[in-house]
Order: sequence, then structure tokens, then C-alpha cells
Amino acid sequence: MFKKILIANRGEIACRVIKTARRMGIATVAVYSDADRNALHVKMADEAVHIGPSPANQSYIVIDKIMDAVRQTGAEAVHPGYGFLSENPKFAQALQAAGVAFIGPPVGAIEAMGDKITSKKLAQEAGVSTVPGHMGLIADADEAIKIAGEIGYPVMIKASAGGGGKGMRIAWKEDEVREGFQSSKNEAANSFGDDRIFIEKFVTQPRHIEIQVLADGHGNAVYLHERECSIQRRNQKVIEEAPSPFLDEETRAAMGAQSVALAQSVGYTSAGTVEFIVDGDRNFYFLEMNTRLQVEHPVTELITGIDLVEQMIRVAAGEKLAFGQSDLKINGWAIESRLYAEDPYRGFLPSIGRLTRYRPPVEEATDAYAVRNDTGVFEGGEISMFYDPMIAKLCTWAPTRSEAIDHMRLALDGFELEGIGHNLPFLAAVMDHPKFTSGNMTTAFIEEEFPDGFDGVALGGDTLVRIAAAVTAMHRISEIRRTRITGRMNNHERTVGTDWNVAVQGQSFDAVVKADRAGADVTIGAQTLRVESDWLPGQPLVRLSVDGTPLVLKAARIPGGYRVRHRGADLKVHVRTPRQAELAGLMLEKVPADTSKLLLCPMPGLIVKVDVAVGDEVQEGQTLCTVEAMKMENILRAERRGVVSKVNASAGDSLAVDDVIMEFE
Repeated sequence: MFKKILIANRGEIACRVIKTARRMGIATVAVYSDADRNALHVKMADEAVHIGPSPANQSYIVIDKIMDAVRQTGAEAVHPGYGFLSENPKFAQALQAAGVAFIGPPVGAIEAMGDKITSKKLAQEAGVSTVPGHMGLIADADEAIKIAGEIGYPVMIKASAGGGGKGMRIAWKEDEVREGFQSSKNEAANSFGDDRIFIEKFVTQPRHIEIQVLADGHGNAVYLHERECSIQRRNQKVIEEAPSPFLDEETRAAMGAQSVALAQSVGYTSAGTVEFIVDGDRNFYFLEMNTRLQVEHPVTELITGIDLVEQMIRVAAGEKLAFGQSDLKINGWAIESRLYAEDPYRGFLPSIGRLTRYRPPVEEATDAYAVRNDTGVFEGGEISMFYDPMIAKLCTWAPTRSEAIDHMRLALDGFELEGIGHNLPFLAAVMDHPKFTSGNMTTAFIEEEFPDGFDGVALGGDTLVRIAAAVTAMHRISEIRRTRITGRMNNHERTVGTDWNVAVQGQSFDAVVKADRAGADVTIGAQTLRVESDWLPGQPLVRLSVDGTPLVLKAARIPGGYRVRHRGADLKVHVRTPRQAELAGLMLEKVPADTSKLLLCPMPGLIVKVDVAVGDEVQEGQTLCTVEAMKMENILRAERRGVVSKVNASAGDSLAVDDVIMEFE
């Protein structure tokens, strides 16, 4: 077995590999860029080597710099994680030439299956059903338009060396092909150093289901069942689960057997994933094979009990698999929620900054449930604009799907994160969505259910009453604390009233509080709810019991009440005396500033291109400029017809959120 391995990656996956290596008694080496000097993976590793400037194309994907780090530290093997150099055959060749083990598949398998064009041809030769498309390279946008017309719209424009949604666009007409082709090439070049593009038919109403395979160098190969990855945004997976709620045993076995046969046909070893599109009749079509560890591998580990990173290391060290296909049963259900540094209230645009508070739920594992959080950040750390915006992968396991969802709801409720925009509210909203809870979803789920974007959740009446009762009890505790601090009276019962008015989500509730040492009875209308908690004023996470049912809130003081976040809802809850409520009803509401004649930068990023000039008349939907952030290009379009009166930015400028890019007459 290896004594020392180097992890050629960063963030949560580097931390994940380090944990398994440490358990196996293997020393680890981290590599880091300028931006990652104080990163968690650097702190966790036994050694760390600086490899260059912050941009990935000057550090993490420069093969020579990684090889220098290998030589400096004497590492015997390299784990590439995912992304970066994980599917680059030149990197695997460089390691092989240096006599260093690559903890991944052989060079030939990477070349055969890592390239999406070649893998489709091989899949067809092996008799695997594939999605119609153009397998050859495409020279320019004109050729792309011609090919798209022959295939039939809609089409998917994809980077041959791509992954993680980078270099991928859906086009429904010619203009979108031309625009998407260039953006896909740019993203592919920046993320993978390879700008080759291909086009395939986009299958409407699909489910994205993938099979995890594992093979050793002794001819043994197995599949570790499937993962459902249909909850996606911009082709980026957001929520994954294992197994799929859609597959039956017959389809699962057929997909698994086909995946293993495909892997064996190219001499594959290590962990890999075969991705399929599955239609409503359970017909499945090969998409691609990812010749690396997948982001969502934890859900497979939770239902099989197999540590995939450990198996990758053992296979790379020449060991045989210690189990066969018959040993791999499905135990329970696991769900993964990807926590991203992106603001769902601003169209899921990337957010950067310092994590002023980062308190994940406690990781635990019992026979009844498990909570796991794979992360690469810490409280006080910074989210950089240079890398993927994923903060953590929160996973739950339970014997059934409904129980796993229940535990995910509680885990999301208890996840404290402040300082940046993040998608926790959206993840919580999905967990309560009927289509998701029923398992009846496709890859179009987000577009169909949130067509106008995400602006929070409107909670039902019963939940609002529970929150109103809880916040009233919290307010009473705060008032008692306030009177004691001011020292106005020794007997707080004389200064804290029992009658209150609670305003939340456009509704008003009259509440009467009767407290005792163990909690409070809060009467709202004809309903009395028992509220108990050990919460103290100032604590941002509030765990309560309301009529014996757990309720978890994130709460912060605002004038006259609290900002409360729960299950995707972001609420202002005002608790007032009856007289204060009467006066509040007479107050005027503040009118937001008019920004309709401004194009504001929606995220911190770099201006790649400005498409208009002063004096140009623009039409609704016309491209105005392109902003790059976290390796993704974002095209900003005109919301209405107008004339450009001023342009404040040009290509190469770095902008902050809400900087004015241009103005209109």
C-alpha cells in the first residue's frame, strides 16, 4: 500500500480524499494556489505545496506544476478528485512516465471514454443505445447551425472534455446555436483547456440516471447501483439520490450490466460513472462515461457501505476487489443537497465573500438515520471568484425515501450560513415540493416549477400559526432579558405583557401568552399551542417544540421583531403590543429605487465582452454583455426596448454586485 499520496485538487473533494487516506494510514500532500493559501484542505493535509496564481489555468490544471509537487514531496500516487486534471490523459501519462501511480483509470480508458465523442462511438459499437447526435468535431458556428438543423431542435451543445455543466448549452433555434456555440467553446477552453464541441439531440422530459461502476486490474468489475440526478439547473446537478425512485429491478439490472460491459470493453479500472437519459417508459440511452469520482458519490457510499475513495486507492495499488456483484445490496435511501455560493433570489448568480458564520449540522450515523456533510470551507474563510461555487454536499440517509427527506429537511433547517448568498432556501423548498416528494420529476423540474426564478416560499396557514406562536414566545424571553438588563424593575412579570399582535406574511394574529418555567402556552384565536425551547436571545438558530413537534428557525433581530427563515421562506415577523400594531398600520411603506434604466452587474465577475455602444437601439432579449464568474459565462440581455445612453464598463473590467454596467435613455 502507498505511504504517501498527493491530491491534485482543492476544496471539499480534496478534504474528502484526505479523510479516507488518513483512516488508511496514508500521508497526504495538498497543492494550493494563491487564493487557497489558507484553505481547509491545506490545513488538513500532512504537507502542502504552493503551485501558482489563483486562476486554475495557472495552477491546478498546469501539469508541470503538479508534477513538480510530486517530485518535491516524494508522493507515490496521485488522486485527481474530479474536474481539473481528473480526466486529462496527458496528466495520467506524465505520472506513468515518472513511475507514480494514478488513482484512476488507465490512460487508454480515459482517452476512450473520457472524450464524449469517442465514447459515444464506442458505445454504439458495443450495441449500447445512444442519443442521436453529431459525433464529429464542429469547426465553427455556421457548421453548428447546419448540424443542429439536421438533428432537429432542440439540441444540446456540449464540450467534448466537459463536465459539471461547464461548456454546455441548450439551443431551441439558430440564434441560440450561434451564441451557445461560442460560449461553450470559451467555457470549455477556460475550464478544461480543450475547446472541442459536439452536438446531440436534447431529449425532452428526460430523467438523468447514472450507474456507478468499479473495476480492478484483475478482470473484476461491479456496479454499485444507480443515482437519480434529475434535479438540475443549467445542467448542473443540485440534488441527487440513491437509489432512483423511478427504476424497477429489471431496468436497474439491465443498466448495470450494460455499464459494466462497456467499462470492461475498454479495460477500465477504478471508479467510474456511466450516465444515461431515461424516458417515461424506462427506455435508457447512453450519454457519456465520467472516468473519475463523481461529485455525488456519497449517496452511493451511504446505500452500499462501500468507501469509493478507499477502493480507488486499493485498485491503484494493485489489489483485487474484495466483493462481488452479489454482495452489493441496496440498504435504505440517501439524498444529497449541493450547497452553492449562489443567490437564488438573484437568478442563482454566484456570490463571493467571507463566511461570517458557517455551522453545518452535526454529522452522525445510527441505525435509524445518518447525516453527512462533505465540505472544504470553514467559518471565517472566503469564497473565491476563481473556482466552482460549491460550498458543501449535505447528505442524509434513512431506511426509506420519505424518512431520508424528513431528515434532510431538518438538516437544512439547522444549517447556519451567513456572509454570502447561498441556495439553502431553494434546497429546502425542493424538499417540500410535491413533485419531488412523489418522485415524479424530470431534468426540467426547476424550469417547470420555478419558471420565473425563485423568490421564496409562501408558507401555509398552519405553519404560519406555529411560527407566530414560536416567535411570540421568543419575544417574551427577549423582553424579560431586556428588562433585567435595564434594571427597571426586579419583578419582570410587571413589565412584560401577555397580549401581543404578530404580523407575518401579510397576516396578523392576536396572541396571548401564559408562561411557566418549562415554556409557554400561546393562544392564537381558538388554538392554544405549547411552545418549549432552551433558546436564549442572540442565538441565531432556534430549536423549539411546538405542540410536541420539532420546529427549527433561523432568527435575527430586526426593529420590532425578527427576520425568520424556515423551509425556503424568508419572513419578517413583527411582534408588537396592540397599540404598537395599531400605529404600525398607519406607517407608509418605503418605495424601492427605480433601476429600470440601468443594467446592474448581477454578480462579482469579469466583463468578457460588451456587445453594444452608446447610441445603439436595443430590442427586448438582445445581448448586451457577457460576465464571467466562477468559470461560467453569463449573458446579460435587454429586458425591454431602449437606447444606450452610457457604457461604464469594458472587456477586462472586474465588477462588484450592482455596479452599473450601462444606462439607457
